Amino acid sequence: MKRLLGLMVLVSSFMLSAQSNTEIIAHYEAYYKQMKKQGDVRGIIDAMTHLNVLAPSQARKDTLAYIYLDQGMNNQALNTIGYEKNATDSDIAIQVKALALKALKQPEMAIPFFEELFKRDPNAVIAYELAELNIQLTKTADAEKHIIYGLANAKPEMKKAFFERQTPYEVSLKSAFMYLNALNVYHKDNKANIDAAVDILDAALKESPNFNMIQITKNELLRQKQILQAEATQPKN
Repeated sequence: MKRLLGLMVLVSSFMLSAQSNTEIIAHYEAYYKQMKKQGDVRGIIDAMTHLNVLAPSQARKDTLAYIYLDQGMNNQALNTIGYEKNATDSDIAIQVKALALKALKQPEMAIPFFEELFKRDPNAVIAYELAELNIQLTKTADAEKHIIYGLANAKPEMKKAFFERQTPYEVSLKSAFMYLNALNVYHKDNKANIDAAVDILDAALKESPNFNMIQITKNELLRQKQILQAEATQPKN
């Protein structure tokens, strides 16, 4: 009888625990919805974190990581879902890993995730990211491949934002690819290809006259050309 009573108490405690856990999950689900309604990002993160502890799921982890990324909290995003490349990663997970690693200035680690995104959904926007990252690593052949794709597939309505000025501005994605092409041509031979790179920059500037970054880059290339010319005219000992 005592054993039966003990078993009944144990079963009851399990039932109460399960009921309590369900109620807590329902509470945080409601809390999450309310925080979304109020636009309270900190509250959204807290609610999603609690839900991941109470009822973990990959979808919730991906969502939480994406929220961290959106807030510029790149380390937290990667700590949530990791930075390993998994075949089962969702599109959101791949995007988070790619963008977070790029923001953390890890181009070599970011490239495989952008390549996976491009494999799943080939488009000029991702091609731009791949071209830019490969230029940073001076991988001119890989960069050129993505530049060629981008120039062929960038549509007139596609834009690229730049932030080097106090006021951000947008240019056509095609002219942004032309800018990358100029950089890539220059990196192939930073002495012999200055004029060729400047010609490409001039063409890009015609495409997007407000492209301030082109003027900055062009001035720097012309300055380097002057230095090379001065060195060439100096008498040799």
